[in-house]
Amino acid sequence: MADKLIIFSAPSGSGKSTLIDYLMQRGLNLAFSISATSRPPRGTERNGVEYFFLSPEEFRRRIADGDFLEYEEVYKDRFYGTLKAQVEKQLDEGQNIVLDVDVHGGCRIKEFYGERALSIFIQPPSVEELRRRLEGRGTDSPEVIDDRIARAEYELTFAQKFDKVIVNDDLERAKAEALAILKAFLQS
Repeated sequence: MADKLIIFSAPSGSGKSTLIDYLMQRGLNLAFSISATSRPPRGTERNGVEYFFLSPEEFRRRIADGDFLEYEEVYKDRFYGTLKAQVEKQLDEGQNIVLDVDVHGGCRIKEFYGERALSIFIQPPSVEELRRRLEGRGTDSPEVIDDRIARAEYELTFAQKFDKVIVNDDLERAKAEALAILKAFLQS
């Protein structure tokens, strides 16, 4: 069955992207939601493909017009959000939409779509393991890792607000659990 929403949220380093990538390749008629951002395109990114690129002023106007299901100003004038019209367009095309959003956005989208949406929180086995994973990436300074850990501790308090929580302590088990959850939801 098509035209459902699957919402994923998780602290950075929980393995959410790895699980989503795995699920996208399982023949479940899944399509990513195309988000909007006020940042400029990077590399070969194209408007309407990876993101809808809006100026900060246009983003603010669309917020005021109520065009977003959820949005966040991550840094000054650097917005990210999910446009209602884009989600509806993808649903009308018969797609099952995957949304990768922060915990606040996940809760808002779930509230808006109710039973048509499944919200999944990917949880690390522990904060200590999360720190180890982030340090193992070798991409962030100790200060950035500390900020991510502090944010993760806050985000973990939202886990109970999601329909399903998958503890990613074993990647293969987490993949199997996520696949079973999605199949059951999509067939309901």
